[in-house]
Amino acid sequence: MSNTHNSGPKKHWSDFIVSRFLRLAASGLVPASLFQKPLPNKDQRAARTGSLNIEIVSHCWQYSHFLIYQLSSLVLFPPTKATVTMTVYYNSEDTRTVAVLNFFAKQQVAGVRWNWCEQPKESLFRRAIGRNQAALASKADWVWFTDCDLMFRKHCIDQLAELLQGRNDSLVFPLRERITSLLEDDDPMLNFDPQDLRVIDINDAMFVEQTRDRATGPLQIAHGDISRAGGYCDSLAYYQKPAASWCKAHEDRAFRWLLGTQGEPLDIPGVYRIRHISKGRYTGSKLNTRFRSSVRKATDKH
Repeated sequence: MSNTHNSGPKKHWSDFIVSRFLRLAASGLVPASLFQKPLPNKDQRAARTGSLNIEIVSHCWQYSHFLIYQLSSLVLFPPTKATVTMTVYYNSEDTRTVAVLNFFAKQQVAGVRWNWCEQPKESLFRRAIGRNQAALASKADWVWFTDCDLMFRKHCIDQLAELLQGRNDSLVFPLRERITSLLEDDDPMLNFDPQDLRVIDINDAMFVEQTRDRATGPLQIAHGDISRAGGYCDSLAYYQKPAASWCKAHEDRAFRWLLGTQGEPLDIPGVYRIRHISKGRYTGSKLNTRFRSSVRKATDKH
């Protein structure tokens, strides 16, 4: 049964306990069957062929400087072997993101349908809420849950469509992605003039390839039948609860736990991701922000 989110965020003394329990459960200590209702088995999932319908679901809060690259990538490299519904969840208080969405809404791109979905901030801050709404309502053959710092460049969507022909896995993911180093806030790539919006390309030399071993948060491509049946952590009420500030996305791991898989790797080209030191979505003191940034830089492996 899907959840509704009409009320504002109300913290409860048990939230910390529930959060910790779910994180432990998702590590495999608890059977997912205690929470997840039965999902369509492999024989019950459609194995579509031909031109596929792929929905991409993204969120943006104060990250318009990434979103502009994501949407630009679909304009620069439009799909020819699939149709894409590009869904973006946002809130109108983020005026820079609104400006970017308004600009791209005017871009007519063959094979791409823009779908902007406004949410209350408190629902936007819990990313699983929008993902769940999109999953339950999607009419797509496959749903790619991603973040706004990911780009779909040359051959990405077309090769994905080729690799998905006749498949009915519950979850797949790109085997490889190309990433930047951790960029500083003043990096030219992260700064654009909101008064002079345009389709922006990237400098490919800034990106290096890395291999992935599971369907992490921005790389989760779920079968449409699975998405419609189980949503995105729809059975975990805690992850459908609005929040007062942006939440760390622990539900990504829970999603894989509920599906019982880390995903099947596919060799999809053209997957690019911008990485950055500071986390502008989170609230807190400047000292806390500097501390977070220092930790990210010190623990970065690339």
